[in-house]
Amino acid sequence: MRILVDADACPGRDIIEKAARENKLEVIMYCDMNHIINSKYSIVKYVESGYQSVDMALVNSTRKGDIVVSQDFGVAAMVLGKKAYAINPKGYIYSDNNIDRLLFERHISSKVRRGGGKISNMKKRCSEDDLRLYNNLIKLIKGVDY
Repeated sequence: MRILVDADACPGRDIIEKAARENKLEVIMYCDMNHIINSKYSIVKYVESGYQSVDMALVNSTRKGDIVVSQDFGVAAMVLGKKAYAINPKGYIYSDNNIDRLLFERHISSKVRRGGGKISNMKKRCSEDDLRLYNNLIKLIKGVDY
């Protein structure tokens, strides 16, 4: 088991590293050349800048049993198909039970935006998000049902 992170826009990297360090797991953070990430614990892999280049590198390197941290529902769906785990940076676990609904909601939101409509913005990150991320990462690492 490894933890792979879509690190271009991932708050909570310190929390991810804390959970990994405590459980002696490797962390690989993927980002494009436009971002600089420094870590004393994680391996940082840079990919060329381009549409979904980080997403594709992350998905292609995912193996069964890995944990992938991404806020992208499409990435989550692909890694779930590879029998990996997926969690977003706010600690919500993606699963076979919720991914279809999330992808459908993303599709509807995209149609509304293309039609000129507005979609409510995501809420700002809070301490509950940090706690949820840590606790749910530990659940995934330990294999606890969620």
